[in-house]
Amino acid sequence: MLTAKLSIAQNKIVVFQTDFGLKDGAVSEMKGVAMGVSPDLKLFDLTHEIPAYNIWEAAYRLEQSVRYWPAGTVIVSVVDPGVGTSRKSVVLKTKSGHFIVTPDNGTLTLVAQSLGIDEIREIDENVNRRQDSKKSFTFHGRDVYGYTAARLAAGVITYEQVGPLVPKQVVSIPFQQAVLDGSTVKGDIPVLDVQYGNVWTNIPDTLFNRLNPHVGDIVHVSIYHKHQLVYKGEMPYCQTFGTVAEGKPLAYINSLLQLSFALNMGDFAKEYHVSSGNDWSVEASLK
Repeated sequence: MLTAKLSIAQNKIVVFQTDFGLKDGAVSEMKGVAMGVSPDLKLFDLTHEIPAYNIWEAAYRLEQSVRYWPAGTVIVSVVDPGVGTSRKSVVLKTKSGHFIVTPDNGTLTLVAQSLGIDEIREIDENVNRRQDSKKSFTFHGRDVYGYTAARLAAGVITYEQVGPLVPKQVVSIPFQQAVLDGSTVKGDIPVLDVQYGNVWTNIPDTLFNRLNPHVGDIVHVSIYHKHQLVYKGEMPYCQTFGTVAEGKPLAYINSLLQLSFALNMGDFAKEYHVSSGNDWSVEASLK
């Protein structure tokens, strides 16, 4: 019976996401604690380059990545500017069978919507906290989250032993949902394709396709920050960057099947002073 309960969280995979960077030993400490629970664990990194304290970007990177890991994977996300305060420490089990160990501070905003909430349990730190760590108040990533994730992934505890059930609701960061408003699609800019400066939206191809676009159609684009217009322009709808001349703008569907904007061989975000976050929004329509 115990084996059956453990099986859904016993693929022994733990994936780590933080805003710690790799300049010091923080990530290594988390992984060391995990391996101390079980040397059979398989440890991977989602990213440790979330900008400091940027809960929104942590939420997006989970949304971007979690679905590609096998069901049963345990993901630890620690972007925790409120460490040591009254924010809850939880493990959310998604309807897809993934387990996300994190502070409930907005990090779960997007995956709770896209993957659904099966259950949420608050971590019982009387049981699931690294031994002799109670004098430390500022590194729950190591002492609580990494430790609990390792115990769950290794099968030392069942999901039920994480702690008590709490209501199926999470702290959510407000943002512009992707919607069709007449002949205009609206959404937000959750993140930039940071290496290249492309602007990614949360508008899925299925929604954009309701405008009946064809390759070569001209797309009207307006970008806002806190409801103030930052960019307004036109660009062709293309399948590949090389369709337009170097330095020219284009609209395309990115690898996550969402509407995006770019300059061929250029940096759209830098050129037009566009950034990302829940306070950036976009509108697009066809000419």
